[in-house]
Amino acid sequence: MKHAILFVLSAFFATQTLAAGLPENVLDDPTAIGPYDAVEANLSDFLWLKRAVVVFADTPADPRFTRQIELLEARPAPLIDRDVVILIDSDPKNPSEIRNTLRPRGFMMVLIGKDGEVELRKPSPWDVREITRAIDKMPLRLQELRDRRAAQDAELND
Repeated sequence: MKHAILFVLSAFFATQTLAAGLPENVLDDPTAIGPYDAVEANLSDFLWLKRAVVVFADTPADPRFTRQIELLEARPAPLIDRDVVILIDSDPKNPSEIRNTLRPRGFMMVLIGKDGEVELRKPSPWDVREITRAIDKMPLRLQELRDRRAAQDAELND
């Protein structure tokens, strides 16, 4: 009986995750940046693995929302290099856990670091260049760059 209940529950949760459009490999695949629906996402899943750019709006028709998504989709390579995942929430009537936590009013773009801390809140769309500059100033990103350089140096010296 226990096994049947576990099977049903695991199938239910797997279906819920897939229905939200959040692929199972989003944490493992560096090129899986989204945008993904934030309704079924949990920021703790991304802790120490990905930086989240969360885009909120009261409706998907908000011009700022559509502009922000266009800007993010236009240049994915710098976001992939910085381990970014894009989450969207444009339905305040069906609030996600992330919306309840961050409490946006209207349009808002939020950058969350790998440590789970809110690094940036913006009431207007930001270009990928501006977002990556903000990421590149974060202490964890600076450490990642130092580690990458040290690994490259070690490889050259071998």
